[in-house]
Amino acid sequence: MEIAMNIKRYEDYLKNEEKADSTISKYLHEVKQLFAYMDKAEISKEAILQYRRYLSSQYKAGTVNGKLSAIHSYLEFMNLDMCKVKFLKVQKKAYIDEDRELTESDYRRLLDSAGRMGNSQLYYLMMVLYSTGIRISELPYVTVEAVCQGKTEIYMKGKCRLIIFPRNLIKKLKEFIRSEKIKSGCIFRTKSGRNLDRSNICHSLKKLCKGAKVDPSKVFPHNFRHLFAKTFYSIEKNLAHLADILGHSSIETTRIYVATSTRQYEKVMNRMRIGLDKITTE
Repeated sequence: MEIAMNIKRYEDYLKNEEKADSTISKYLHEVKQLFAYMDKAEISKEAILQYRRYLSSQYKAGTVNGKLSAIHSYLEFMNLDMCKVKFLKVQKKAYIDEDRELTESDYRRLLDSAGRMGNSQLYYLMMVLYSTGIRISELPYVTVEAVCQGKTEIYMKGKCRLIIFPRNLIKKLKEFIRSEKIKSGCIFRTKSGRNLDRSNICHSLKKLCKGAKVDPSKVFPHNFRHLFAKTFYSIEKNLAHLADILGHSSIETTRIYVATSTRQYEKVMNRMRIGLDKITTE
C-alpha cells in the first residue's frame, strides 16, 4: 500500500513538473518494474546495484541507462539520492546506421504515396515534421492561428522556443485549412475532434511504406525530426543554433542528430586518394 501511495505521489510530482505524458508513462513503468523485481525488499544502494546487474544481462547499455535515469528521478523525489548508481559506459557512435536513416528521397516517396492514397492530412503532417523538426507531442501548437502568423511558441519541458514556418509550408497549410474547413485551433485532429497522437500517426505512416518502397523500420515520426536536423545543418553548420531550434538542453544530443552515415564516411575517405598519387623523391 505504501509503495502504491508513493508512486501516486511521484506521478503527481511529474505532472506538476509539466513532464510530457510519454515521459510520465515511461518513468512510472520503470519504477513499477523496479519494485516488481525487488519483491517488497527495501530500497538500498545494493538493491539498485543488483537491479542494474540484472538489467545489464537483459538489455543493451543505452537501454539500461534509460531505465536507470527514470529510477534516479524517483530516488531524487524520495530523497534517496544516496541509492543512485552510476550509468553504464556507452561508446559513442560516430556514425549512424544507414539502414535506419530516413533520406530526403524516402521523404519525397512517402509524400507521393500519401497523395496517391488520398491521405491529405498525413501528407501535410509529414511536411510539418520535416520542415520544422518539432516533436509529435508539439503538434497541438500547429494551429490555424499559428499558421496565419507564420510562427508558434512552444512551451515544453519547462522551456519556451519559437518555431518559424517556412513560406512554402505556410502556403501549403493554408490550402489544407481551407480544404478541410478548419476554423481554429490545432489543424491535425481525428474524425472525433481529438488531437492526433503518436499511435494514430505511426499506424498511418506504416501504411505508406509499401507504396513508397521505403523500409518500414525507418518510418516513424522522430526520424522526420532527424531528417530536419541533418538538412538544416547541411545549410547552416551551427550546432548551437540547431540545438535551440530543436529544444535540446545539450549540444551533445544535437550532435547525434547530425551524425553522418558510414556510407558518407566511406565516400570522404575514398576522395582522399591515399597512396594513389605518384610520389617523387629527389
